Amino acid sequence: MLVWINFLTHLLNLWFAAPVTALLEKLGIHPAHPAHPINNTLTLELIVIAGLVLYFALVRSRLSVEKPGPAQHLAEMVHEFVNGQAEQVMGHNYQRFIPVLTCLPLFILLCNCFGLFPGVDTPTANPSVPLGLALFTFVYYNWYGVRTQGPINYVKHFMGPVLWLAPLMFPIEIISNLARVMSLTVRLYANMFASDLLTLVFFSLIPPAIPIIFLGLHFGVAVIQSYIFMLLTMIYLAEATAKPEHH
Repeated sequence: MLVWINFLTHLLNLWFAAPVTALLEKLGIHPAHPAHPINNTLTLELIVIAGLVLYFALVRSRLSVEKPGPAQHLAEMVHEFVNGQAEQVMGHNYQRFIPVLTCLPLFILLCNCFGLFPGVDTPTANPSVPLGLALFTFVYYNWYGVRTQGPINYVKHFMGPVLWLAPLMFPIEIISNLARVMSLTVRLYANMFASDLLTLVFFSLIPPAIPIIFLGLHFGVAVIQSYIFMLLTMIYLAEATAKPEHH
């Protein structure tokens, strides 16, 4: 599989190296290899995105009430699970977030599972990927917090309910909010990097059954980390969009 990934990365660099390098340089980022700015990590991410788009397009084109196919059954199971979790964590008005809350953990899970293939590095074991996901989540829930509560009320919610404690609570809450980017990044990166490393070490062991056990462990970590990321996103959204009660 690694051969095919390297081949796809080569094709992407052949076709898009010049515009990608130009874009990065405009953003003040100077790639180490201007002729090959696209690496295997980005290729794997694009594969996941393309796979999800094709899957949802397939399900949408074959929707059936009387005879749902296996793809539709799987999509309905995922939808019901995410809906149930969102309703428990967020309460009412969670429906508008379901598309993101569904795609985000699926993207992370599929990226995590690439580590199951020998020689393929898990994309989320590259710190830039968890950082990008964390930044997206941070911007997403803060944006909806401002839209739901309004800019002034959203800033006020960082001050806490006790007015005289506001000068103390405001900087603490702001720092805590900013630290969520680091928390989401480090949690996902550290767990997947450690799982990748553990799998790589035990792949050299004999008998072959031992590495297979650790592949199962890697899959377990992949599922748990995608679920935790989704759950934390729900919690952050619930806090950001909760309107203050007036007594």
